[in-house]
Amino acid sequence: MARRRKGLPINGVLLLDKPKGVSSNHALQRARRLFQARKAGHTGTLDPMATGLLPVCLGEATKFSAHLLEADKVYRTRIQFGAMTDTGDAEGEVIARQALPATLDRDVVEAALERFRGEIEQVPPMYSALKHQGRKLYELARQGETVARAPRRVTIYDMRPLEWEPDGVWLQVRCSKGTYIRTLAEDIGAAVGFGAHITALERLETGPFDSERRLSFEALEAMSGEERLAQLLPVDVMLEHLPTLSVTETVARRLLLGQRAAVSDTELAPGATARLYRDESFLGLVELTAPGEIAPRRLVDTTALDSDPVESRQVSTGG
Repeated sequence: MARRRKGLPINGVLLLDKPKGVSSNHALQRARRLFQARKAGHTGTLDPMATGLLPVCLGEATKFSAHLLEADKVYRTRIQFGAMTDTGDAEGEVIARQALPATLDRDVVEAALERFRGEIEQVPPMYSALKHQGRKLYELARQGETVARAPRRVTIYDMRPLEWEPDGVWLQVRCSKGTYIRTLAEDIGAAVGFGAHITALERLETGPFDSERRLSFEALEAMSGEERLAQLLPVDVMLEHLPTLSVTETVARRLLLGQRAAVSDTELAPGATARLYRDESFLGLVELTAPGEIAPRRLVDTTALDSDPVESRQVSTGG
């Protein structure tokens, strides 16, 4: 007999304000316990030193978290010139120092920033979760090993100074998925000629989400169970960039059984992916495989979504 997974069928997206000093996975597990949810997953790792927006998917929302992994991000960071660390941030060991002038030449720094706007190549840092022959790079780095990493193309859509300091600058960066802000800072430092690392990093936006509704653990722990549940965004909130398709009960039943179905009155082109609805209930994603024909692509467990809302909200108010 299959073992029943512990926890409640809680479904939705939590916009968590990740604190400094904890890993994304630690923050995820703490949020899952707080909601007593059966399943949880996050949508893009933040370094332990980093703070800010970490969308946490609960229950059926975990099936669609990949759409946020692909999303653009916005960060606020502080670049410290004059020193390089082995991790690229303030938590690492200093491996090189360079004397700075009394005041940074802003024109020189601005010229360096311009070189890194647009599509650029980055070599991923050794202190990252990427894998080499089945092992995470940061595990190898901690053992003193360095391996060759292929450069990756990323896009810096916008990068602008927010505040100047004698030995550093605060930047706001809008970038594509896969961008390492630590590596960006190191490359800017090399271009300026003084070396650099980051001393602060905060994620302000990811995909369609900004920081306006993000919640700290302290705020969540002060709420009742009902109040916490009211903070969750619906499962389909991550998919609003996709077109919608509403179907009848008969068509929905076929799709939920894994079968293809015929549809009419759709302007979707073959190959298009759409959000599927029956009445106003979100059922998942479908793909138009041929004119007038759709097939299930990623569907929700409707029994999980249709759980008694009163029963699902029996969440403890403890931390």
